[in-house]
Amino acid sequence: MAAEIKPAQRSEDDRFSSAKKIELLSKLDGSGDDINFAIFIPGENGVISVSEDKTIRVWLKRDSGQYWPSICEYMPSGCTSIFYNASDRHIYVGQDNGTVTQYTFSDDCNRLYFIRDFLSHQARVMQVVYAKILKWILSCGKDKLFVYYSTETGNRLGSYSFETPCTSLQFDSMAKYAFVGNSNGIITMLKCDAHGAQFVNTFKGHNTSIRCLKWVEEHQLLFSGSCDQTIFVWDVGGKRGTIYELQGHSNKISGFAYANSTQQLISGGEDSVIVIWEMNAMRKEVPGWVEHNSCQLCQRPFFWNFRAMMDQRQIGLRQHHCRHCGKAVCDTCSSNRINIPIMGFEFDVRCCDSCYQQLQSVERPSLASFHDAKHSIVNMDLDEERKLLLTVGQDRIIKIWDLSAMWSQ
Repeated sequence: MAAEIKPAQRSEDDRFSSAKKIELLSKLDGSGDDINFAIFIPGENGVISVSEDKTIRVWLKRDSGQYWPSICEYMPSGCTSIFYNASDRHIYVGQDNGTVTQYTFSDDCNRLYFIRDFLSHQARVMQVVYAKILKWILSCGKDKLFVYYSTETGNRLGSYSFETPCTSLQFDSMAKYAFVGNSNGIITMLKCDAHGAQFVNTFKGHNTSIRCLKWVEEHQLLFSGSCDQTIFVWDVGGKRGTIYELQGHSNKISGFAYANSTQQLISGGEDSVIVIWEMNAMRKEVPGWVEHNSCQLCQRPFFWNFRAMMDQRQIGLRQHHCRHCGKAVCDTCSSNRINIPIMGFEFDVRCCDSCYQQLQSVERPSLASFHDAKHSIVNMDLDEERKLLLTVGQDRIIKIWDLSAMWSQ
């Protein structure tokens, strides 16, 4: 009897086999506590970071090629988030005590000048966003509040209260839409004006806390990453809701960046992996899961279908779902695993026997590349012009990566 030869399956052990690698250029360390946020300084060879040790640090690249602090500003409480507006050189820093502080950044990058405090929240500020066109400073916090102020007058313009703590924030300055993620895995879309914020819609797909959001205004796409290890893509402009899922991380997703020139989403997670997703590829939406009383292939009843169990005189089975068609199936009828990159599944997932046979006969090229960051990622930033990526790790180290090899023709 001839031995059965099964096709090789793609495992997580193979994910770093990409021919084009990202290169680690620099490591910035020296923080006395967890670094919560860091960003590139546009037009400068520098980085701004904020930390739980109550410091704002500015790191400048020296002639030696190393980054050294030029500023170490101490705040009243731990610093949680930051936004920098390069045109007027204003820095906005969220703090653990609920305050958002505005500074002016000197031309030589060696000094911060205090402007004002916005008493925005009663608890930790989770994210800060500055709307340059409107001259608004927007923030969300653990006090379950989204709020925005005028940076010209310092007056509060509007707010919106939630039932659970807010975790992340993005804003469309042209349409004046705010997207607020919360700890229940829900994203709320708000319409903002000078008279207040109004509820528009909610996006529900994640089953645990939202960790990061990324709004791409050009394509009207919203990306959300969660503790459930899944990325959702929401077509806000087309009003189609969810387009598809992206599943390539094995732990919480904690940071996003987006390269407009190449149409690539870059995601980072607590699994110490950087994933670069090809967003200009044709993808297929993941089907909804069918709920059924019996396996839709062999018709054996599931364990809650007592009547069928009695009629067929057999013990009920556990319900599973095929990731390709969404059918409710038993374990026996879905014992195979296969990757489906066109649906965002870069690694092998459960598939019913029928879909498995169908998928085996078609090409399934990967639509993402995987890179070992060697630290659990907290947040990310991208300098697209210089092809540089920044990652902040739980190890209190900032890493700067060269993406040139990934983007070379």
